[in-house]
Amino acid sequence: MRALVAVLLSAVLVGCSTSCSSGKPETVPTTPGRQFPAPAVNGLDDAQATAKLQAVLNEVVAQFKTSPDVETAARGVTAAVIFGDRWAWTGAAGNDALGEKLRASTEMATASITKTFVATEVLRLAEKRRIDLDAPLSRYVKHRLTAKNATVRQYLAMTAGVPDFTPSDYDKMAADLAGAPARRWTARQALKYHTSALGAPGSPYVYSSASYLLVGMAIEAVTKQPLAVALRNDLVKPAGLSRVAFQDGERPQEPIAGSHSKVCGTIPDGFIPCRSVASSSAAAGSMAADAATVARWGYQLYGARVVPLEIVNQLIGEDGPYGLGTMRFNSTFGAIGEAVGHRGNAPGYTSLLAVIPSRRISVAVLLADGNKNVDGVMSKFLTALEPLVAG
Repeated sequence: MRALVAVLLSAVLVGCSTSCSSGKPETVPTTPGRQFPAPAVNGLDDAQATAKLQAVLNEVVAQFKTSPDVETAARGVTAAVIFGDRWAWTGAAGNDALGEKLRASTEMATASITKTFVATEVLRLAEKRRIDLDAPLSRYVKHRLTAKNATVRQYLAMTAGVPDFTPSDYDKMAADLAGAPARRWTARQALKYHTSALGAPGSPYVYSSASYLLVGMAIEAVTKQPLAVALRNDLVKPAGLSRVAFQDGERPQEPIAGSHSKVCGTIPDGFIPCRSVASSSAAAGSMAADAATVARWGYQLYGARVVPLEIVNQLIGEDGPYGLGTMRFNSTFGAIGEAVGHRGNAPGYTSLLAVIPSRRISVAVLLADGNKNVDGVMSKFLTALEPLVAG
């Protein structure tokens, strides 16, 4: 039991860096080039096209009923698309772990998609000269994991020499989280479980949620606000997002997809998946949202409608699998084009935001199951979508 709890916890903090993907090499996607137009407000007015997209979601659920262990099957799924200023679409299929039917507006844990907000907030603060990206993070956060004076930029790029939590770290933390699932945690408390030695600043990229816990602490130190307040004022409101919460500073809105997490028990506490997991994830993965909000965020962010194009280009970067709070996806998604965004994985939930800058398309897929191959589901969805956005 304890080992299983640790595996589930590692999902939310590791954030589906590779385990929920196809594992193929990454390539460099194109950047947006110029600002996207205002996102579409009209729905997809084509019954046949709508049926094709909905059929992908129905297939994910149908496969779960016969073969629940298949990596691209899930008990429930929601999805959303924004295609420039032409049309938008949302859909849902299946149920949550408690048997409740999912709606398009059902909120789920989106875990490490949080990092897209956190990195954007830091770059926005840097633009205002409140944070120096090339200064040591230790200028803003005094901690054992900032002692080697790696820069803010290196922490955002996960090249600061800060390895992630070890399996033993997760094991110990998970036991305490599960022992009091309604308890509120801070990022600093979560970091007490981190035992790995620091590497040198400028080390090769290694996915590190520990780095983002520290960056979130820096945002709070500089803004003198809780992370949730800073992100809402600076990003959520300008982007026009209606159904997103940064837990536990904020609570998700009903409807919420319930789960049977071994970490959180069976009694809902109003957080996703529960307060201890959500709050301990902090800037690394505390976010909950519905699919339409995630898709809108991706469109507004990577379409340079929230921050200037120069910041978007910094987020995406030039090479490698990771920019600043942004994953660069490979050709798994096929002819529709190269994508940027982020995966998320929490106990009982898997998610993926994929934005195709060359097509001005933003897609979000949320699964009511943890540790699933969300890249595979997204690939099927984008295959169905591609003919609808051609030309």
